[in-house]
Amino acid sequence: MDFHEEAFVLSARAHGDTGVVVDLLTETHGRRGAYVAGGASRKMKPFLQVGARVIVDYRARSSDHLGSARLEAMGEGPSALFDDAMALTGLAAAAAVAQGALPEREPHPGAFLAFEAMMAAFAIPEVWPAIFVRFEAGLLDDLGFGLDLSRCAATGSMDDLVYVSPRTGRAVSREAGAPYAEKMLKLPPFMLGAQAGLSEGDVGAGLDLTGHFLEQFVFHPQNRPLPEARVWMIDRLRETGRI
Repeated sequence: MDFHEEAFVLSARAHGDTGVVVDLLTETHGRRGAYVAGGASRKMKPFLQVGARVIVDYRARSSDHLGSARLEAMGEGPSALFDDAMALTGLAAAAAVAQGALPEREPHPGAFLAFEAMMAAFAIPEVWPAIFVRFEAGLLDDLGFGLDLSRCAATGSMDDLVYVSPRTGRAVSREAGAPYAEKMLKLPPFMLGAQAGLSEGDVGAGLDLTGHFLEQFVFHPQNRPLPEARVWMIDRLRETGRI
């Protein structure tokens, strides 16, 4: 199986004395592992940073075998973020969530586009934490576990949606959810539309929301916790007053 297309590097680990095994997110072929000969060299290291955008020439004997890849860097990549420690923390979390959530060798073009948008957002410090929430919501949707925030699950109303059912992922209005408010997840307004803007606590509520469903529907069935990189990112955002 061969293909030639763009990809993002999600992780890279040494393999043998000179090689590296990379985890790549491609648009049409999904998440793919590949061996890169000479990947441990100084020349190749910039291509293998988490978040690097590359053109990959991929070859494998069959879809079940670990393929090999030749990589060519595209653009500046994550090096543009080197002066922003928080953005790099977010990048590590986004890559870890994508790698852990997406099954290998299964096309998820929506996930590729969501990661692409996330990479662009890291250049805007005041915006990217909210985009991260949307990124995770997009992953859930692409995996078939999308949140239904269009109307109240109990009444059908489209107004005053402030909760999400932790069981079904459907929105609930303030009035319908009031008796169960302590058990409900908060629905931050920015998740209903960009025009809503951001208020204090909104990003934290959004991360709690997407984290709940990622854990329930994606990571728990794999007997795995949410990625440590995500936990670290949230801790750092809280420490710096960003959420």
